[in-house]
Amino acid sequence: VQLLESGGGLVQAGGSLRLSCAASVSGGTFRPNSMGWYRQTPGQERELVATITSSDTTKYADSVKGRFSISRDDPKTAVHLQMNNLDADDTAVYYCNMKGALVITPTDIRYREVWGQGTLVTVSS
Repeated sequence: VQLLESGGGLVQAGGSLRLSCAASVSGGTFRPNSMGWYRQTPGQERELVATITSSDTTKYADSVKGRFSISRDDPKTAVHLQMNNLDADDTAVYYCNMKGALVITPTDIRYREVWGQGTLVTVSS
């Protein structure tokens, strides 16, 4: 399972960006029960931004509540992060994460947690 992220870039403070992440699977079907976005700045630990479960339960970091919105597209095994009213503190590399079952055959089911390569979001003040 590989994750491909898109949508990062440079934006002015107050602006918006939409990040997308799609899973590419060979030799099976991936059924993530959790999808999410994390971010990291130099010298800091990777931190949770938002997650969404297969039952659409969402969780957000306090710093992004009311500004960011996470959604999932199950047919495409994709997750999106709509980021509004961005500020300089949102500047980071954003990583997509998915975890769940990789179904090789009905009797060969494996757990997988995968990360994207990261996409840089830069907010200029």
